[in-house]
Order: sequence, then structure tokens, then C-alpha cells
Amino acid sequence: MLGPNAILSTTIRLEPPFEDAPEEQLRSAAGLSVELEGERRVRLDADDIRSAGFARVLDQLSKQQMPVYLEVDPDTDSVTRLLIPHVARVAGLTSGGGTLDVELDRSHAPHSVWQEDPDRAELEHRLRESLAAGGLVILTEDEAHHVIDVRAFTPPSDWPMPPFPPVSFPEPKLPPALPWPLNRIPWLLERLWYLVRWPWWWWFHCLTPAQAQQVFTAMAGTTCNPLTVPSPCIPFLYPDDGRWARAHEMCRLLINMGHSPRKVWIDHSYGLWLQVKTKNNPNCYVEWGWHVAPTLCVRGPSFWQTERMVIDPSLFTTPVSFATWKGLQGDPAATLTDTVADQFWHGGGTDPTYSASNQILAQYRLALQNRSNQLGPPPYANCP
Repeated sequence: MLGPNAILSTTIRLEPPFEDAPEEQLRSAAGLSVELEGERRVRLDADDIRSAGFARVLDQLSKQQMPVYLEVDPDTDSVTRLLIPHVARVAGLTSGGGTLDVELDRSHAPHSVWQEDPDRAELEHRLRESLAAGGLVILTEDEAHHVIDVRAFTPPSDWPMPPFPPVSFPEPKLPPALPWPLNRIPWLLERLWYLVRWPWWWWFHCLTPAQAQQVFTAMAGTTCNPLTVPSPCIPFLYPDDGRWARAHEMCRLLINMGHSPRKVWIDHSYGLWLQVKTKNNPNCYVEWGWHVAPTLCVRGPSFWQTERMVIDPSLFTTPVSFATWKGLQGDPAATLTDTVADQFWHGGGTDPTYSASNQILAQYRLALQNRSNQLGPPPYANCP
């Protein structure tokens, strides 16, 4: 819950208005202050090297109409910490191992309430209420994804709703089955077409290993500078969350390059999170409930063989097999699901205009920039 020096606000207004060079504004006589909900005003300390970064993140949060969590010095009202809350629905709660794990519908990372947290009872009560009601919450967590605060949120009518996965998907209406032997005709035609096209399809649609590496390098080259995060970069250096939007953007780029990507999804087994060691998180590892990456058809290892390889610059430096990709994520019982590139959300649904993926990518670019401003940019030297 919010401490005496913490503020959660859905209103953010920089005074004077933000310019491209906040360093100069901070050194000016007026300085930079932030107007929040309830006419609360805090300031950015010109002597704090993080303040220019705070200003940039706050400006983008204001433009995207996203909430902010701030901690301030009680004597000076200067910002000392900035966190970006989630606006989401509680999709599930699981108790075990001394923690209450929170599943959000717009996240594949675990969000945990610790048993020793003095506010655990109140946090759990609010989370269970939100789960039952199905409404939106603003959930704030620290860099280790430990929940600090959660509260129900009713957005104003002019508030831009973030993209959410569909609640359910209707069963497709299938045409009536043809009687035998007519029902074998489509099967026979498909097999004949497969035999005719196979040599040419193999040649034109599957990449050589060298070509696959070139494509991988091109995807990895879209990574964000962690301190400036210029759009439309992909925040691979923030591996904690937002993976489905990164995969969708990569598929868009791959399609524009003339390739035919698909996606592979991995889901953790019961009682065990997917876990990967990484130098791109200050805790040196990340955990997920699920993960997704694009795949491409690659020729080999023998002349007539092909294999779908995973393109995942957040974990690897080269295309890898499904088995290698799964093996790195620490759950031998995890399940893999192959889908078309169009599937956007974990449970189904599409984003044909890429508007949802763009909005989610913008959110996690800010998360990367905010972390880098306060903890330094990745990779983190404390990680082995």
C-alpha cells in the first residue's frame, strides 16, 4: 500500500511544459515541477542526475495518459523514485511457496505479494475483490515484480483504454461434413498439391542457415537504446514482459521482408514458472507464465530436410531449434504450441492493424527507459 511519501496519480503535468532538453530546464531559475492529482505538486531535483530521465519518462506517461507511482523526499518534495503501474484486470491468483502470485490479463510475468509484506492481507483482499468483479485495477510493483499497491480503477469517459485480450472466443461454425467418398477428395487434392509444390516450396520458402542468421541479425538490430528508446525500436533489453507485442512486431517486419513467419508459444507447467538467467535484468533472471517468439523455416541439417527455427533476440544470438528454446526456460514439462503469425494474444485473437502491439511496445519502451535511468542500462555487471 502507499506509504506516507508515495503518490499514485493518473494526472501528470510538467511545469513549465516539457522541452527536448530537460537538463537546461532543470538548471533554469524556474526548474521543473510536476502537478499531480488533487493539485499535489512535486519537484525534480536539479542536483539529481536521474531528474532529466524522470522528466522524459513523465512526459511520455502524460502523453500516453498512463498512471505513475512516485516516491518523494519528505523534506524537499523532490522525486526520489518512479515506477510505472500496470492497468489491467486480475486474471488469476495462486498461493504457494509463501507468496500470492497474481496473473494479469495484459502480462505474462508473475506479480507476487510476499507473505512477510505487512500489507499482504489488504492487498490480497483487494486482488480477490477485483478478480471477482472483473474490473480494472492499477497495480504497482517494484523491479522484482513484488506488488506494492493495488486499487480498483474506473477510468473517466475520455480515458484511452489500453488494448485487452478478448474475454472469450466463439467456437467456429464448421460446414457440414461431406459423405464418403466425397470427403476424401479434398484430402487427395491436398496431397497431390503437396507433391507438386514440395521441391519448389522447400527452395523458395525456407532459408539457408546463413540467410536465417542474417534475418536474426536484422531483428536484433532493432533493439532499443535503453536510455533514449526511440520509436519504433523493440525493447529486447526489457525481457520481463511485453513479449507478445515484440513477437508481433518482429512478424510484421519479417513479412515486410518477404518471409513467412509463424509463432511458437510456451506455457509453464503447474507449480513451476518459466525462468531464464539474463544480464538484462538487475536481478539476473526473469520469470514468465508463458513466452512467445517468431519462427522461420530453415533448410537443413541434411539437404532435403527443413526445420522451423526460433528467432528470439531477447534470449539468443542466433536462430535456435524449438528444443533449445524450450530447454533454456527451465521447465522440462512446459508445452509448446505452434500458431500462425496472426495470433496476437496468448489465448487467441489478432491485431491486424498493429495498433495494440504499438501501444504495448510504447509501454515497455518506457519501462526499459525508466529502469535504465534509475539502475543504469543493461547489461548489469552484477550478473554472472
